[in-house]
Amino acid sequence: MKVVHIAGGGDRGGAKTHIISRCSHLAKSCELLLVSLRSGDFAESAEKAGINTKTIFSRWTAIDYIRLIKFIKKEKPDIVHCHGAKANLAGVLIKLFCKCTTVTTVHSDYRLDYMHSRFKTCTIGLINRVSLRYFDYYITVSDLFKKMLISRSFKPNNIMTIYNGLDFSKQTEKADKKEYLNKYGLDYNDGDVVIGIPARLNPVKDIPTLITAFAKAKKECPNIKLLIGGDGEEMPRLRQMVDNLGIKDSVAFLGWVANVPEFFTVCDIDVLCSISESFPYSILEGIREGCAIITSDVGGMRNLVDNGVNGYIFKPGDSDAFADYIADLVKNPDKRNTFAQLLYRKASELYSIDKMAKTQLEIYESISKMVKRRKKRDGVLICGAYGRGNSGDEAILKAIISSVKEIDPLTSVTVMTRQPMPTSLDHGVNTIYTFNVLRFLSTMRRTSLFINGGGNLIQDSTSSRSLFFYLYTIFAAKRRGCKVLMYGCGIGHVRKPFNRKLTKKVIDNYVDIITLRDEISKNDLTKMGVSKPEISLTADPAMSIRPYPVSDAEYYLRANNIDPSGKYICFSLRHWGDFTNYDAFAKSAQYAYDQYGATPVFLPIEIPKDMAPTENVCNILKCPHHILPPPKDAALLISVYGKMSAVCAIRLHALVFAAASGAPFMAASYDIKVNGFMDYTGRSEYCSNLSDISFDWLKNTIDKIFSDNSPESPAEKLRTLEKGNIIAAQKLLTQN
Repeated sequence: MKVVHIAGGGDRGGAKTHIISRCSHLAKSCELLLVSLRSGDFAESAEKAGINTKTIFSRWTAIDYIRLIKFIKKEKPDIVHCHGAKANLAGVLIKLFCKCTTVTTVHSDYRLDYMHSRFKTCTIGLINRVSLRYFDYYITVSDLFKKMLISRSFKPNNIMTIYNGLDFSKQTEKADKKEYLNKYGLDYNDGDVVIGIPARLNPVKDIPTLITAFAKAKKECPNIKLLIGGDGEEMPRLRQMVDNLGIKDSVAFLGWVANVPEFFTVCDIDVLCSISESFPYSILEGIREGCAIITSDVGGMRNLVDNGVNGYIFKPGDSDAFADYIADLVKNPDKRNTFAQLLYRKASELYSIDKMAKTQLEIYESISKMVKRRKKRDGVLICGAYGRGNSGDEAILKAIISSVKEIDPLTSVTVMTRQPMPTSLDHGVNTIYTFNVLRFLSTMRRTSLFINGGGNLIQDSTSSRSLFFYLYTIFAAKRRGCKVLMYGCGIGHVRKPFNRKLTKKVIDNYVDIITLRDEISKNDLTKMGVSKPEISLTADPAMSIRPYPVSDAEYYLRANNIDPSGKYICFSLRHWGDFTNYDAFAKSAQYAYDQYGATPVFLPIEIPKDMAPTENVCNILKCPHHILPPPKDAALLISVYGKMSAVCAIRLHALVFAAASGAPFMAASYDIKVNGFMDYTGRSEYCSNLSDISFDWLKNTIDKIFSDNSPESPAEKLRTLEKGNIIAAQKLLTQN
């Protein structure tokens, strides 16, 4: 594979480190050439690193671009990879005149790159914003930046993430602290703690928050020193700020730092206070040299730093929290050393330069394959009740997308949803508004597999219109050449005679495979006379989602003022028909608290719909209780259910999540699909029809659960059955 990287050539600091380190390692695995659009330090450093480097630079930028286009036509690379605004414009011209596949790495929030200069914002900043729209693929250096691009309407399927990496095998000889600080006019005494930051001194880096926090911490810890490495237009203002706060004898401005590793060998704490970042090298470099870390919550920092475990994270601009964290690490040298050691282990394993280069090469190979597949019918279109704020439906969608990506990581996934942007952000896929008929019909012509996904879509209990719509999408997808799969679904009830005849006709003639989540659905299809599609009994797709570690659930509970070590009974309620006997749930919640010491926790699955019945019960309760907002992430939601001693639910997916978590559960059934699930999991005696619900039944069932007579968790059995959904999808995808 032949790859040409293009850089503006004026790159310094983290950007320079990123490009040179990545190219030097990639050159070992592919034919790589680096083009610098400026002569000087960057190009010279690249050559010293052993990278095949070509400099194209003159006084006239237009001439340089013409020379670059001729050069690319001659070299005929497989991929052209651009870095930075000047290179991005070159990438657009190359795509236009050379027909190359173009990729750009988004290193920062491009809207903030020139916030210090209105002129540059309106010139090179504007050109860059426009240029970015014309690339084939995008690489971001954090998931946060990927979401940023998605929120600005870049296609999710064309965005890939690769975190920065560093060579942790290098060892830097430690500089003498006293000598180093004296060189910049600071006194140093044994026991002094040195805080450092190397950064461009511009508004994005928010150095004023650091200086303010340092001044606050110094009142409590006089033995601290601050080294600020870097230059920029903010320098005069920052110096004046230091003077005004009376901390001039403890702060040094170093100017541009050429030897960053040496800088960090004299620091005890490496800090970051930016309001926007990707995944800064300065943090990795500080970790490599043994520094403890305090960082603002930007970019991919939460993927690296576990707050309070191996470092500290604060909200950008929160100088009070920042100051508290500084003081804590200064006062506790053992904690400071422990944080540094733990973070070194994590970073050296997950963010090594070798791992970064390997991932980058895999991305290139994936792009090459995707380019070859462009002209073929390819991809998956998923249709369901998505984008309506229901955690159960979103869990189904997450499970289906994960299964499709497990089968074919390169396949393009598009989802029909009521809320296209939130769905794109949550799941990282292309989206279409559910009722944009022209869009989904057009997509079907290019798609290989149509998935009617999860839930009870084939029913007329809510309305016939819903049934007709979903049957139409199945019909339309098949007529436009798609394979059609009904994935881990429930059927029914379809009650009206005409609707049953229409359902049979459409499913028999236009569906290839049906996987069902319960026996009742299978029986209903048999009664309708459906016989042509291949039908198998599996389980709800959400069962494939593995819960997050218990520590994540504990963190979520603590963040919502719930003691994670407590004993709880969880209620997930919903409004249904003319049911009003919520008193029974209130009395049973009170009983669980009085008899077993289990505090009621109410976890609504669909907001705002489920809030009214939840609040009705809470208004009656006399005992302590909590209303817990559902986490957006289904894996975390399942983990939260796992912290409950018992779960009582009307919502079907609350029962599915409880089953997946291993928590004991009981059901108040409003629909045959709930009865079907409870039968399927061997817990029919823990299910009562909602119309028959009473305090006595709830009380007796709670007694059974808390007396450890509850049957064994069906989680593993259901997960095994759920794999049948993936097998069906794989069968249809491989037929194309």
